[in-house]
Amino acid sequence: MVMKIERPNPHVGAIITGVNVKSMTDDEFAIVYQTWIDCGVICVRGQSLDMPEYLGYSRRFGRLKCHLVKKTRDPNHPEITVMGTDKFNADGTPNEAILKRGVGWHTDSPWDQEVCKGTQLYGHAIPSRGGDTLFVSMYNAWETLPQRLKKRLDGVCAEFIYGGRKSISAQLLNEEDRALSPAVHPVVRRHEDSGRTSLYINPVHISRLKDMEERESDALIGEILPYLAPAHTQPYRHRWQVGDVVIWDNRCTMHSATGDYPVAEDRIHWRVTIMQ
Repeated sequence: MVMKIERPNPHVGAIITGVNVKSMTDDEFAIVYQTWIDCGVICVRGQSLDMPEYLGYSRRFGRLKCHLVKKTRDPNHPEITVMGTDKFNADGTPNEAILKRGVGWHTDSPWDQEVCKGTQLYGHAIPSRGGDTLFVSMYNAWETLPQRLKKRLDGVCAEFIYGGRKSISAQLLNEEDRALSPAVHPVVRRHEDSGRTSLYINPVHISRLKDMEERESDALIGEILPYLAPAHTQPYRHRWQVGDVVIWDNRCTMHSATGDYPVAEDRIHWRVTIMQ
């Protein structure tokens, strides 16, 4: 096989074909890793993996960490979160916390005290239509931000909690995890690998801007959010196929599930959280 890399979007995203992640050489992986750093999101297409194989490949990117939501962890491989199961309540009504999980522009795990390096998903069951994932570059968001807002954000930190202040997704947490202290991260950060500057803020998980009155914090957040996505930056729409392995860099991208697939059909992914 010959590796092929396509760039469907000028700002973010690449599709890689012609490789087998189970037998990828160090030289091949170096190309894959650098493409990820350069593009923020990559899809390695056409894979067939069991859970141990998927974990083995994922560990090449960094240390794995179990997700905060315990109830969707695989019982035999707790580093893997199984996304898309338990879509219905006991009475047959849709479980909105599951169906809307991932809908809304966000960065994964900003509520963690350590910045999450990446999230990787393996497409296990894909619906006949819909269920896409959208991605935007936070480098591009920073570059399009007006200079007055760049100056305003110098030295500003944000507080993040799982699900933010209003989201129903907090229902997925065990009771003991619902009152964790907010994580605090700078809104403007320099990427560890690329050295580029990006925004680190998202509307789903943010609680407030630190050391500001609530009104001032809400007003400044409201000014920033329109520059994140998608009005000021062109999103990459990933149309999933079974066997896709997609990893995105949480340090410099945001994403959102479209949530528009038939409820009766399965949309199941194996997810891992990758740290430094």
